[in-house]
Amino acid sequence: MSEEEHSNLSFEEIYEAYFAKMKRFSKEYVLLEEDAENIVHDVFMDLWEKWDTFSTKTNMFAYLFISVKNKCIDFIRHKAIMQRAETEMVEEYQLSLRLNCSALEAFDTDLSRPDDVERIIMKAINSLPEKCREIFIKNKIEGKKQKEIALELNISINTIESQMAIAYKKLRVELKDVLQLFVFLYFL
Repeated sequence: MSEEEHSNLSFEEIYEAYFAKMKRFSKEYVLLEEDAENIVHDVFMDLWEKWDTFSTKTNMFAYLFISVKNKCIDFIRHKAIMQRAETEMVEEYQLSLRLNCSALEAFDTDLSRPDDVERIIMKAINSLPEKCREIFIKNKIEGKKQKEIALELNISINTIESQMAIAYKKLRVELKDVLQLFVFLYFL
């Protein structure tokens, strides 16, 4: 269809003349028929919205071809981003499952009583560096406030906060295999 032929055509006639061709072109790249059809429908919707602004000299085939090409590029890029995100979520989930499986495999079935878990926790606390252990025990076991501990030990609250952060980090690593059991036994 030449430019002259299309200059007097209505929107419906252009739709009839080009829709199937544009859909075939789109499907070559986006692969699924439904996606190709949606892309071409979007292009024709855009064309309809701009219909009054088009010159009769507009090369409609070129306009549609470029529009479909650009929509296909956008679609493929979006699809790639979504698939990367899905892959990352699946990998993260699989890692979580592997870690949980390892924790269960390492789980000592003799730790089914609260006093067994308590013994392991105390062993982990006792493995902390001396000052760190002292501050942790005063705060978490004896229930003293940081301000009280600071006055008693003649140290700053910042020192207490940093020592508590160290304690939490070391205990989290040391107790990784029994942490979930501890939460289950004491908080549920």
